[in-house]
Amino acid sequence: MTLIRILFLIGLTLGVAACSTTTSKFKRYDGPEVTRVAVFKEKRKLFLFNGDKVLKSYDFELGFAPVGPKRFEGDGKTPEGRYLIDKRNPNSNYHLSVGISYPNRDDMAFARQYGRSPGGDIFIHGQKSKFDKGGDDWTAGCIAVTNREIEDIYAMVRNGTVIDLYP
Repeated sequence: MTLIRILFLIGLTLGVAACSTTTSKFKRYDGPEVTRVAVFKEKRKLFLFNGDKVLKSYDFELGFAPVGPKRFEGDGKTPEGRYLIDKRNPNSNYHLSVGISYPNRDDMAFARQYGRSPGGDIFIHGQKSKFDKGGDDWTAGCIAVTNREIEDIYAMVRNGTVIDLYP
């Protein structure tokens, strides 16, 4: 009788595990190294490169004031220029996120000339929730992709990777 119970419990456990719809947001990536991220704001296209080869491309949403470079805190703009991916947030309010090293010294000096803060906390991130996608250009200056896409980006792009943001 005990053997039958044990076999039943093993079968039940395997059945529940096979039917589970829960998947981890943390993916593994074993492909070519991402050596550069290129963001083309006007075209709303983000590319992951290995050398000169495009590995992946994504559409995205920007800040609520998408034209022009970020200059000041609260301007709703996304930076333009060369930066680095410099941090990761596995507990982001936007599923997952990877940070962009804005502001740099030039950004800080420009804002200081006007007695303003350059702002910060610029990320590539997912959506607010599965059900609230945010609409068009809804961020405060970040780059928003779908949750599935940020899972790929989070797995593929390492800290220290160059990111070029173009108008």
